[in-house]
Amino acid sequence: MDCPSEENLIRMKLDGISSIVNLDFDIPNRKLTVFHSGEIDQIEKSILELNLGGKKISTEQTDQTDFTEKANQKKLLGSVLAIDFAFFIIEITTGIISKSMGLVADSLDMLADSFVYGISLFAVGGTLIKKKRIAKLAGYFQIALALIGFVEVCRRFFGPDKLPDFSTMISVSILALIANGICLYSLQKSKSKEEAHMKASMIFTSNDVIINLGVIIAGLLVNWLSSSTPDLIIGTIVFVWVIQGAFRILKISK
Repeated sequence: MDCPSEENLIRMKLDGISSIVNLDFDIPNRKLTVFHSGEIDQIEKSILELNLGGKKISTEQTDQTDFTEKANQKKLLGSVLAIDFAFFIIEITTGIISKSMGLVADSLDMLADSFVYGISLFAVGGTLIKKKRIAKLAGYFQIALALIGFVEVCRRFFGPDKLPDFSTMISVSILALIANGICLYSLQKSKSKEEAHMKASMIFTSNDVIINLGVIIAGLLVNWLSSSTPDLIIGTIVFVWVIQGAFRILKISK
């Protein structure tokens, strides 16, 4: 699994199998341990149907029965979600005002992260139908926003070259970089950092840091070249990234 949305995809696929007691994800090593009672055939079939390259490695008995989720994990992930959503509001607002597609695109990436964390945290305990409905709405909404962004990029590329406010691009991206840096530091300092959800969150936050740096570099190039092209390029790259994430989210709703 290379992102939290793939983990959610597997969780929802297996959600209706009553014999499953717990799922333990090891994202970096692409391994899943399924604690269950009864036959494994239905579980294995469901995983293979996702076409993620899954195969059964081994089966063995265990006496483990305690799978209690740690409240501090949810609290920390909830804080990361709140920061991501807050910066979605900040970046999309300043991006529109400053005419920066880089900031607008980065705001949608923040929103995409919020969707994934939201599906994980707020749909826990809900019905499978409810989870799928949330995922479908999130995925289509994300695609719609990204497509609107693409249209605007094309309009600006072929229209008059209006320079975005590079100082706003850089200053807001630096703030977002600091916020993501704090989130990444908090996740890495967590006692549960080796667990699947925490590792997945660190991967997402690390990607956010890379995008923030990209927007900062684009802002510097806008000022240096007196051209909006660097802003449009970084905006396009991030919009593609956002749509790819949206399609992964939509897989959850199937």
